[in-house]
This record gives sequence, C-alpha cells and structure tokens, in this order.
Amino acid sequence: MSFNAINTASAGLKATQAAIGVVSQNIANVGTVGYTKRTLDTVSTGVGNSGVAVGTIGRALDAASLRQLRMETSGAAYTGSLSAVRTQLDQLYGTPGTSTALDGVMNDFAQSLQALASDPTSAPARATVVTKASNLASSIGTIAQGVQDLRSATESQLGSDTARASAYLASIAKLNSQITGATDEGARASLLDQRDQAVTGLSAYMDIQTVDQRDGTVSVITTSGMTLVDRGAAAILSFDGRGTLSPDSDYTDNPATRGVGTITATTPGGSKIDLIATQAIRSGSLAAGIELRDSILPQAQRQLDELAAGLSRSLSDRSAVGTPPTDGTTGALDIDLAGLKAGNAVTVSVRDAAGTQRNLVLLPYTSASEPKIERADINDPTASIIPIKLTGTDTGLRDAIQTALGASFTVTSQPSAGTGGLRIRSDPSSGAPTLLGVSASVTQLKDPDDFQSGAAQIPLFVDGNKKGTLYTGSFDGGSQLTGFAQRISVNQAVVSNTANLVTLSPKTLASDASRPQYLYQALTGASRTFAAASGIGGVAAPYTASVQDFAQRIIDAQGAGAASAQNLDEGQSIALATAQSRVASVSGVSIDEEMSKLVQLQTAYSANARVLTAARDLLDTLLRI
Repeated sequence: MSFNAINTASAGLKATQAAIGVVSQNIANVGTVGYTKRTLDTVSTGVGNSGVAVGTIGRALDAASLRQLRMETSGAAYTGSLSAVRTQLDQLYGTPGTSTALDGVMNDFAQSLQALASDPTSAPARATVVTKASNLASSIGTIAQGVQDLRSATESQLGSDTARASAYLASIAKLNSQITGATDEGARASLLDQRDQAVTGLSAYMDIQTVDQRDGTVSVITTSGMTLVDRGAAAILSFDGRGTLSPDSDYTDNPATRGVGTITATTPGGSKIDLIATQAIRSGSLAAGIELRDSILPQAQRQLDELAAGLSRSLSDRSAVGTPPTDGTTGALDIDLAGLKAGNAVTVSVRDAAGTQRNLVLLPYTSASEPKIERADINDPTASIIPIKLTGTDTGLRDAIQTALGASFTVTSQPSAGTGGLRIRSDPSSGAPTLLGVSASVTQLKDPDDFQSGAAQIPLFVDGNKKGTLYTGSFDGGSQLTGFAQRISVNQAVVSNTANLVTLSPKTLASDASRPQYLYQALTGASRTFAAASGIGGVAAPYTASVQDFAQRIIDAQGAGAASAQNLDEGQSIALATAQSRVASVSGVSIDEEMSKLVQLQTAYSANARVLTAARDLLDTLLRI
C-alpha cells in the first residue's frame, strides 16, 4: 500500500508541476498578440484510478467565436476603407455654403450673370462674369482631378493589400506543413497560434472560411467557394497595377482593353484566375478598394462630367421639342433640328400596341466608322440607342432618321419650313407605334468664335484650354463626356473680349440685356436632363433639374454617402469589438484567473508532497522492523 501511495503521490507531483508550468506560460504571455491560453488535460491511470498522468496541452478556443471574429474583421476592414475614402471624397467639394465650396462657386457665377443682366454696359460686371466662370471651371476640374488622385491611390493600395494577402496565404501553407511534422505539443500549440493569427490577418483583406483537415492542417477558401490554401500548397496572388489612372481607365475582363489592375490568383497547378472578374472577393479591404476604384469614384467623376457638360450646353444649346403640325396632320410631330451636331441626341418617345412606352435615342456621328455607344453613356439607360450618320445636308439628316426609325414611321421635310425642319409621323391604325414626343438639345453655335449669329446662346465654356472646341457630347473618336470635367475651360474669345457676353449681333445695343438674362435663366431656371449613371435621383432613371440645382444635389449626395459610410463603419466597429471580446473571454489570459489557479496548484503540490513524505515514513518504519 505504501508503494502505491508513493507512486500516486509522485504522479500527482509531476502532473501538478506540469500544470504550474502551463500557468506560468500563460502568465508570461499575457500581453503577447495572438497567444491562446493553454490548458492541461490530466487522465486517471492504474487499477481503480489509483494514479494520474499528464495528458495533452490544449488551447482554450471556441471555433464559433473565432469564425465570427474573422467575419467581423473582414467587415470592419471593408467599412473602414470605404469610410476613409468617402470622407476624403466629400472634402474635395468643400464645406457646403462656403464661398470656396462647389455650390458657393456656382452661386457666385449665377450672381455675376444676374448682376450683368441688371447692367449690361458695365465692363467690371462683364469682367466679374469671366472671373467667376473661370473659378467655376477651375473648381470642377480640381475636384475631378482629386477624384482621379483618389482612384490612383486606391489602385496603389490594392497592389499593397494584394501582396500582403498573398504573403499570408504562403505563411498559412508553410505553417500547415510545420504543424503536421511537429511532435512536441508545446511547439505544435505555438504553431497553431501563429496559423490562427495569420488566418485572422488574412481576413482583413478578403472574406474567407477555413476547413479543418484530419491531419491538423486547414484549407482556406473564399466565401464564394474558391480554394486559396490546401494543406501545404497556396495560391499566389498578384496585382498588375496601372499607376496613375485617368477618367477613361476602366475595368474590363478583357486584358487588351482593361485600363486598371486586376487581382490574379495563380494556383499550385499553374492556372490563373481573375478574382475581380469572378467576383470572388466580397468583403475586406480588397473588396472595398475594388468598389471604390470601379464604382464609387467613377460615379463621382461621372457626376462632375455631367455637371461640366450641363454647364456648357445649357449656355450653348437650344431646346428643340416636337409640336403637332399646324396643318392638321394627325399622328405627326414637327421639330426643328437645324444645326444638329455629333452627340446632339434626338429622343423619340413611342408607345407600342401593347401599351409599353419606350424611348429611342438617335445619336448623330460624323466619324468614318460608327462609334461604340453603351447604354450607360446616354441619359436613359433603358432606351434603345440608334446611331445616325450626319452628312451635312437636310436630305441626309432626313434619310438617316428615316432609316433609324424604320418603315413604321414616315420622316419628311416640313412644308414651307427652313433648313432642318422635319416632320415625323406614325400611323397606329396600321400597327405602328404611337408617336408620343420628339426632343433634342441642339448646339446652336457653329464654332467657338460664333457670338454674332443673333442667338442668345454662346460658347462660354469649351472643351480644352484657350479657344478649345465646342462641347456637343460627341462620340466621334470616343466619348467627349468622359473626363470633360478636367478639360472644361472658359472660351478665350470671351476672356479677350467680354463684350461677347452681351452683343448678339453687330446691331446689338450695349444696353441690351437679352443675352445675360438668357444665360442666367439657362443656368438657374431651365431644366436639363442628367444621366441616370450619375446616380443623382437613383440609377434607374435620368434626373431633371437646372444646372445650379444639379450641382447642389451632387454635394448633397456625396455628403450623404460619406455620412452613411461613417455610420456603417461605426456599427461594424462595435460588432468587431464584441467579437474580439467574445474570443478574449475564452482564449485570452486573465491574470486573476491564472493566479487563482496557481494558488490551487501550490496547495495541491504541497498536499501531494505530504502524502509522499508520509508514505516514505511508513515504508521506513516497515523496513526497520
């Protein structure tokens, strides 16, 4: 019996000593990042559980809490990146209501036109209009360049984040291999800690899940189902960044036309997968960067391009609207398209026999080949696009529109009308669609020097520096709209001769306020249609407002977007903190808890030592008999 007591007490001492070692390790690593609290399992041995043995060293871990932590880490990285950039984007427009903000500069320009309309003879008033117009063009251009700078910075950040994510994948695969070969339990636990930390670090860049394998390794897959790590093999992530981006730098899944970088995963077998084209990344900082670069910031650029285009064309275009013929012809509309230029879209609204209303957008071009025009390029993304070739003659325009509309319509010249007067007619009784309306915004001017035609419109804002060219919305050689915010400038012909702001023709009196009044009304009162792609008023339908109102809506939209992103990030930060606290409550080291364990273990160690001493004393007594 004494021998059993000695063996049992000795085993107890060893087990207690091992447990004290685990507690001391926990206390020593209380501040170590990624360290998981260690536990020691003991098992009973011998007949009747007469002894105890040291089992395995484990890690205090809750798998569900760890999965939640990684999901919230991805979400927090996503919302944090969005909030940071959207805040910077909002700051580009200035503080609403201040003189240097976009709305303030727009209002200053409008007020200068109003002042000129009150006193057209005032040279200082004319000079002020030019100054305020230049300030407005410069402000739009500066903001637009800031948008592209943010895109370029995001492109660079995507490259850095991709490299870090790839390094994490390689680290996880390496740790998998080391874990399968580890024989020491303490070393294995340390490797598992390192791997968990690497997986959590990876989750900040992309949304991932892990699958535990029987050999102790883990497989890492995206939530979309793509495998990134399988035991000791990992995919390599690469990013072919483009450096400085411009307004026409877009993402496509065609490498030949793609103007920005993409994230490519090269599998251990050599296959290459475009993770952006396959939409494999849905959260984390990489997903945020992709959304910012390819959606949010391009939309901000489009808003500024639309504003610049509206500003230019509101002062240089006349509104052409179809009206019923005065001779009583039914089912027809007359419209004056004289001076129609490349890019001056003609919208034909019809209703078919089933009662469905739709728009046909006829887009003039003069280039040798028909331009490629996407629905996002026009105001109404639901409309049918029909390019028409301009030949410079009335007959050519009439025939081009007739060909575009087809046999269901009849296009003729208006009786006794001037150049460009057309009549479009349909006969619903024969099955043709009902003609509901025809409209166009026609650039009234022939060139940037056209100020004396007698019309109130002027080319105040042009495309390019100095004299530049007329902005008409042309698609010849590419979309003139794209990047126009960076190129808009005040016509040098107005800068050098401010009288052009007033004189409609050589016979115009210096006191004639017709042109200044028209310009003010065109800017602040007349409604224009802005593309649905701008996102103002929704992305499903165009937005109609004055140019001044559209500028205000842009500022409102960006401010609301930044506030929404910040609120979302704050909520996600709370969710992340909660997940971290939940994991820490299980896996973290508590000094108080460990010290309490240490006291218990010291007591147990002393008790085992006393049992061992008593057993030895009994044995010595027996041996002396």
